[in-house]
Amino acid sequence: MTASGLRALHHGRAPGDPLVLPGPWDAASARALADAGFPALALPSAGVAASLGYEDGETPADEMFAAVARIARAVPVPVSADIEAGYGLPPAELVERLLAAGAVGCNLEDTVDGVLLDAGRQADRLAAVRAAAGDALFVNARIDTYVTGVPDGVDPAAETLRRARLYAAAGADCLYPILAPPEVFGPLADALPGLPLNALAVPDGPGPRRLGELGATRITFGPGLQRRAMAAVREIAAGL
Repeated sequence: MTASGLRALHHGRAPGDPLVLPGPWDAASARALADAGFPALALPSAGVAASLGYEDGETPADEMFAAVARIARAVPVPVSADIEAGYGLPPAELVERLLAAGAVGCNLEDTVDGVLLDAGRQADRLAAVRAAAGDALFVNARIDTYVTGVPDGVDPAAETLRRARLYAAAGADCLYPILAPPEVFGPLADALPGLPLNALAVPDGPGPRRLGELGATRITFGPGLQRRAMAAVREIAAGL
């Protein structure tokens, strides 16, 4: 499936029926998820990093793109890849490497080295990625106001909305306010009608259906599935 097919999966969804995209970390887990019937997959950088023996954020770009390529080759469904902040690559090269790896979508975050980027600078980068990709890439713009934090005295909900508007104007296909409280999604959906919103489902939080009812269009799990799988492996190892 092309980026247009992935894009179509995000639209026309009823409240309470969001697009659920689990996150594989290698080819075997990707095959298992595709075989289960999921229409697309969203690779988490942290899960892939763990499978390669790295801490989150420390995977070399070449190894990450190679992992994306292995996963994309292994499944018949579209693959979107979390490529952190883009590894410092120029937008045209970043797009070229994603497409060469077989990905039709990506996450791009607005944090570099633990610092929240200037929103205007990030919007310019997103616009450059969109210009380089045309319609060949589904761009999910991650907003890190709730994970990296905002300056003292700044309201995180207001800053999230400000960044969301800038990134939408830059051509983002979807907005991803990672770790935002569930109540943030309704006002975002009202302010940006028709633009898909990605929510991160966490073990102690609302489930996918409830997040959809609250305004999310797309549900992802970050490295949650990989961590659950490793917990199962540790349990098996302890039993052995």
